[in-house]
Amino acid sequence: MRQFQIFGLQTALIKPGDSLLEHLYAAFDTQGLVLQDHDIIVLAESAVATAQGRIIELQSIQPSEEAREVALQYDIEPALAEVVIQESDAIVGGIPGFLLSIKSGHLLPNAGVDGSNAPEGHVTLLPADPDALAHDLRKTILEKTDCVVAILIIDSRTHPMRYGSGGVAIACSGIPAIIDERGRKDLFGRELKVTRRAVADNIASAAELVMGESDEQTPAALVRGLDIEFGEFEGIDLIAPDECIFIGSLKKAYITPP
Repeated sequence: MRQFQIFGLQTALIKPGDSLLEHLYAAFDTQGLVLQDHDIIVLAESAVATAQGRIIELQSIQPSEEAREVALQYDIEPALAEVVIQESDAIVGGIPGFLLSIKSGHLLPNAGVDGSNAPEGHVTLLPADPDALAHDLRKTILEKTDCVVAILIIDSRTHPMRYGSGGVAIACSGIPAIIDERGRKDLFGRELKVTRRAVADNIASAAELVMGESDEQTPAALVRGLDIEFGEFEGIDLIAPDECIFIGSLKKAYITPP
C-alpha cells in the first residue's frame, strides 16, 4: 500500500490583505520543504477569510426584528443572529447557541460565521468565492513553480449524533473531490449502487490532525504522496437538500431570510 505524508505549515499571523502564497512560501522555506508535483495544499477557511478581510465587528451590526426573534428562540446574541441570517440561503432550525444554515449548498452551523481565531468582539465569515480562489492559487503556483498541485480550502464540521468535529472541503481544485465507486464489486461480488468516496473531505480531516483548531498557528498543510489523479478538476459535488438523508428528513419548514 502506498504511503503518504502530511506536513503542518506554520505561518506568521495572517492579517487582512495579506498574500496567502507569500505566507505559504515562507512556511516552506522555514520548514525546509520544497514544493513538488502532485502535492496537495490544504488551507483553513478562517485564514483565507481573514486574508480577504471577511471579518465583522459585532458591535457594528444593527439587528433586525427577525434577528431578535431568532436570537431569543435559540439563545444567541442578536447581532450574531443578524450576521448569520444575512449569510444564510436558508435557516433550517437550531439548538441553543447555534443556528443550522444552508449556504451555497452546504449545511453548516451559523452559516460558517465563527468567533474562534478572530479578534475579540469580531467574527469571520466564510471565504468569498472559495472555488475561484482555489483555482487561481493553483494556476499561480503552476506559473511560478511549474508544479502541478491541488488546492483545498477546508472547514470544520460536526456530524449528526456525534461529538467532535472533522474536516470538510468547501473548495477543491486540481483533484476530484469525489471518486465514484458505483459499478465496482464488493468482496462478495455484489455491485456497489450508491458508494462515492469523499476524497476531498477525507483529506481535509487528515490535514486537520496536524493543523489543529486553537492556537497552533498552523492554518495550512501539505499532503504528499497520495495516489490520486491530478488535472483540471474543479469544485465540490453537492446534492439538493431534499436528496440528503439528514436535511431531507427534517420536518421543520425552512426560515428563509428576506
